[in-house]
Amino acid sequence: MTSENYPKIYLYRRVVQAKLFIDSNYANAIDLDNIANEAFFSKFHFIRLFKKIYNQTPHQYLTSVRIENAKLLLQTEISVADACFSVGFDSISSFTGLFKRITSTTPSVYQKLQLKRKEEIQAVPLKFIPNCFAENKGWTKNSNFQEVL
Repeated sequence: MTSENYPKIYLYRRVVQAKLFIDSNYANAIDLDNIANEAFFSKFHFIRLFKKIYNQTPHQYLTSVRIENAKLLLQTEISVADACFSVGFDSISSFTGLFKRITSTTPSVYQKLQLKRKEEIQAVPLKFIPNCFAENKGWTKNSNFQEVL
């Protein structure tokens, strides 16, 4: 490795370290100051580097991590409020608005759809096996696999 490559790699490692900090602490009350401090950058320099690497700001990334983890929680019977606070949001209304903007549905509707899907999978599991997989396994030849669907 040449000496001129070292600083760039070092900077990227620090940004990745901050991303990993977000991944590990998304449920806590963290903000841009906490995240930038983790990478040892000023806030403004950090935002530019993070966006250059990940194509989104640290705040956008934190929000997406929180929403993705909320989606996982909403696949269970946890309340929307509990999911909201478990992933680090302070307000149910801001959580609901962000969730709807990102997923095109409210958290409660998303949860109902996921729980309904879970029931359908338990009732008729073969309906959820991709046809290409079933064909690869030979399940569609001379069988009643399609009838189950």
